[in-house]
Amino acid sequence: QVQLVESGGGLVQPGGSLRLSCAVSGITVVNFRMSWFRQAPGKEREFVAGIDWSGTFTYYGDSVKGRFTISRDNAKNLVSLQMNNLKPEDTGVYYCAALAGHGDIKNMSGYIYWGQGTQVTVSS
Repeated sequence: QVQLVESGGGLVQPGGSLRLSCAVSGITVVNFRMSWFRQAPGKEREFVAGIDWSGTFTYYGDSVKGRFTISRDNAKNLVSLQMNNLKPEDTGVYYCAALAGHGDIKNMSGYIYWGQGTQVTVSS
């Protein structure tokens, strides 16, 4: 059974930091590119950050560039997202997802495994 379990969400003040983790089981994570997406209330799910199989290449949505950092530890089947200088517009449910093959990493339609999500709320 494939499981992607996110953790690390919570309530943080603007300018603060959070680190999200995604623990993967049931698949060999090195065979997948991994990404984080988020969905705010009333909005479509959007791409946040992605990382290739080895961690050599990373990709970010325009709104988080320079503030968020994605990383992976294939030995531990773990993917992380370090979020700094958080803003109220970063509020939403953050999802970890696994992409097989060579499709567009920013397009959610290609992802075959998803976690249940973790809530991030940025508010004073």
